[in-house]
Amino acid sequence: SVGNSIRMVPVAEVLYLEAADKYVRVLTADHEYLVRTPLKDLLPQLDATEFWQIHRGTVVRAQAIDAVTRDESGKLNLTLHGPPDKLVVSRLYGHLFKAM
Repeated sequence: SVGNSIRMVPVAEVLYLEAADKYVRVLTADHEYLVRTPLKDLLPQLDATEFWQIHRGTVVRAQAIDAVTRDESGKLNLTLHGPPDKLVVSRLYGHLFKAM
């Protein structure tokens, strides 16, 4: 919400969601929004085939992934279409990228 209005963000615009204390940062190509709902409450509402959890506090839209790279220590990193952000994939969720 912004003042007295509520901003509706289409799911197709969401690049990733990131937990930030009691809020969730919703990032699109152009904006960043804060949602007052914890990530653990949002997860069941998201389509698991469209949104992949890659870390305890990070969920990414699969279509937003541009590249997956492995660094010298073996950790997976995602580069998204649009923002220059690099997201780290935890070992627990690395299996999502084994077939790629």
